[in-house]
Amino acid sequence: MARYTDASCRLCRREDMKLYLKGDRCYTNKCAIDRRGYAPGQHGQRKSKQTEYGMQLREKQKAKRIYGILEKQFRKYFDMAAKKKGVTGSNLLQILETRLDNVVYRLGFATSRKEARQLVLHEHFTVNGVKVNISSYLINVGDVIQLKDKSKKSSKFKEVIDSTSSKVVPKWLEVDFEKLEGKVIALPEREDVDLEIKEHLIVELYSR
Repeated sequence: MARYTDASCRLCRREDMKLYLKGDRCYTNKCAIDRRGYAPGQHGQRKSKQTEYGMQLREKQKAKRIYGILEKQFRKYFDMAAKKKGVTGSNLLQILETRLDNVVYRLGFATSRKEARQLVLHEHFTVNGVKVNISSYLINVGDVIQLKDKSKKSSKFKEVIDSTSSKVVPKWLEVDFEKLEGKVIALPEREDVDLEIKEHLIVELYSR
């Protein structure tokens, strides 16, 4: 499975915003944006005028990096969104939000999407009682995501839950931290996605 393996903080610096790729570290003074708030590379501090295409490209790159997806799969999701009824940009964000790794992160069972992806790959979660280790698995309304009994005893998850239990869970999800399970009660609407993504620019880019 192809994945990005370089330094995560370089991605935030390139997009000139926090993408929250490293969990709790992003909320501390160790965050790369706070320490070096310019793009990586020898020309990172050079300011240049951005073209319309450049803005569209940056928005697509930002969305890909937030969700940890490479180009081929991102394009597949866009094609899926274009075929669905409704607004293509909103459909795209809905598909991205319902990936299993993102749902695990949103429920508070991981401190970042990257960590959530790793936990899913290591078979710590079940969906409707069935083990699923595919991070791109798309969740449906009514699905129940639960931490496996063996994993519940892990000190790792106790630390994660202590760190994330105070965070707000999106209204399209419900979570029970006692049972360490969550449920999808609705599909996310555009207003439920609290990310600075201008999805219409992505649609314009792919519509060229």
